[in-house]
Amino acid sequence: MIRYDLQCDKGHEFDGWFRDSAAYDKQAARGLVACTVCGSVKVEKQLMAPGIPVKSNRRGDAAQKMVAGPVDPRMAAMMQMVRDMRRHVEENSEYVGTRFAEEARKIHYAEAEERGIFGEATPDDAKALIEEGIAVHPLPRLPEDGN
Repeated sequence: MIRYDLQCDKGHEFDGWFRDSAAYDKQAARGLVACTVCGSVKVEKQLMAPGIPVKSNRRGDAAQKMVAGPVDPRMAAMMQMVRDMRRHVEENSEYVGTRFAEEARKIHYAEAEERGIFGEATPDDAKALIEEGIAVHPLPRLPEDGN
């Protein structure tokens, strides 16, 4: 199998896997290689560096470099909105920790001062609160929460 970096006439880049270079040439000539973004069949191979495997008995001295792909600007904007929303809740609400379900019930049944709270609850506690008609919403986990 061979992998080619491809680009359509509208500038969209994608990759394709073929049995060999002749298979690519045949499929492209028949209009069977199409852009994954816009569907254009005017596709060309891009210049690529050959993949040369390292000898199996040789160990690389340098750590392997990890490279992330480009970030979709829409995803970045959405993640920023989630961070802003979470920061707003944390700045304008009281953290009650593991007493969340208990405090939410007290507020709902007017046994405690009405205020915004946040904390931890088990899935069963959250389900029970919702079944009681108490509005609760989970704060989304952010990628940096796992670090």
